[in-house]
Amino acid sequence: MFANMLVKSALLASFAISATNAIATITTLGNKFFDSDGNQFFMKGVAYQLTEKDPLINEDQCKLDASLMKDLGANTIRVYHVDASGDHDGCMSAFSDAGIYLLVDLDTFNTAINPIVASWNQTQFERYSAVMDAFANYDNTMGFFVGNEVVALNNQSLAAPYVKAAARDLKAYRNSKNYREIPVGYSAADIAELRPMLQNYLACGTNSSESIDMFGLNAYEWCGDVNLQTSGYDTLNTYAKSLNIPIFFSETGCNTNRPRTFDDQSAILGPDMNDNWSGAIVYEWIQEANTYGLISYGSTVAATAVATNVQGGFSIAGTPTPVSPDFSNLQAQWKTLTPSGVQSSTFTPSITAPACPASTSGGWLVDGDVKLPSVGETEVTGTATATATATTSGTVSATGTAASASATGKKGGANTNGGKEVAGMAVGLAGVMVGFIYWL
Repeated sequence: MFANMLVKSALLASFAISATNAIATITTLGNKFFDSDGNQFFMKGVAYQLTEKDPLINEDQCKLDASLMKDLGANTIRVYHVDASGDHDGCMSAFSDAGIYLLVDLDTFNTAINPIVASWNQTQFERYSAVMDAFANYDNTMGFFVGNEVVALNNQSLAAPYVKAAARDLKAYRNSKNYREIPVGYSAADIAELRPMLQNYLACGTNSSESIDMFGLNAYEWCGDVNLQTSGYDTLNTYAKSLNIPIFFSETGCNTNRPRTFDDQSAILGPDMNDNWSGAIVYEWIQEANTYGLISYGSTVAATAVATNVQGGFSIAGTPTPVSPDFSNLQAQWKTLTPSGVQSSTFTPSITAPACPASTSGGWLVDGDVKLPSVGETEVTGTATATATATTSGTVSATGTAASASATGKKGGANTNGGKEVAGMAVGLAGVMVGFIYWL
């Protein structure tokens, strides 16, 4: 009897704690995000990696960063790599208390889908689902990515069915575990020849269980003194109008013109775009060699210096100090941008899924609604000069002509990924390209 009372007391105490720390959950309806109170949700986010392993296990650091992010006006972070076995309770609580949601990539350095030898296998599935298990029960987890810039060149689109297969299987896993319907999506490189085919392909088809729930675009086109038309955002906006799922900038913040004024935020979160777009993630929180940082943790040292919490000459922990004037410029932008959107109770989705695009001579190589690969299938997609076709069974076959990416203003070249993952991903992909037998 006494033991039962203790158990009940513990459960009540746990419920009280979770209720105190509760934050409205985010879901999708049509092409918009809504919180569980019915308010449309717009991202004002920052990319947050800090280390190449997992920035969400250092509770003290998360508390410091979350506090300053709240002052900045941020409501979302994006994290590229995490350790599924880590203890994330403290960090997730710190960000929840600050009103900040999480977008997290499911892949690890050695399980990302490789566009050269595209594969979706049991090892990848298990690693992705482990990350989902680790974060699905936090109320402020708002979305998962099954890939980041997998298709990073205009001849790599034959990898897209593998991205879509990953989304299909992770959505099915989410549902089998009775997790809430946290959106599963993809973060794309901005490749001119693949617009709008890539976004439409990942969302197309009559079976919604096989399509992504949200689409993020890593775009660095708004550079310096430009506007909606001269930046190219008007073209992106036109493509977004026909998309039936939420679309947002999963990375943005060109730094070729200094200081950064973040004028693109007034377009993204203003009346020209906010009916079609759901906000943006600014790249990035921590200052490092690429000089995209909004804060620093201390003075730089020699790039070869070996010290605790120092990587490449930059501190990766400590008291965050705003980088001037970038931090205050973004803060000033976000203070003036408060799109109200619509209420979920009055919103009726009217956009249907796009048609699956046909292949083109300019780079899109997937022809229509091809059959998605099952777990264990592998396809060599990045060699030589054949054109893409679909076999009679509908599976993807053939390869594309090698070419360079067309993204402009990109932070690290055509084939980089976000944040601190760049170096590790390069090593991982090189290993896969040499031999992927360890996956089988």
